[in-house]
Amino acid sequence: MFVCSCFGVTEAQVQQHADNGACTPRQIASACKAGTDCGSCVRRIQAILGRGACRRPDLADQGRPVLARVEEFEDLGEAA
Repeated sequence: MFVCSCFGVTEAQVQQHADNGACTPRQIASACKAGTDCGSCVRRIQAILGRGACRRPDLADQGRPVLARVEEFEDLGEAA
């Protein structure tokens, strides 16, 4: 089934990119252009990714607050 009619991208192709580590619609767009023309497929891509398509645990949230990473970078800047 086609997800992106503008570029002829199928659900299977989106799933393949997700299996290869793409976890966001922007990463899918970078991989195959889906979602970069009319944008009508972005919600469908989000739905596919929302099914747990992100298989790489190193890219997923590790349970730490997002701001903790920002604070780490700020600490590095002060040390320099």
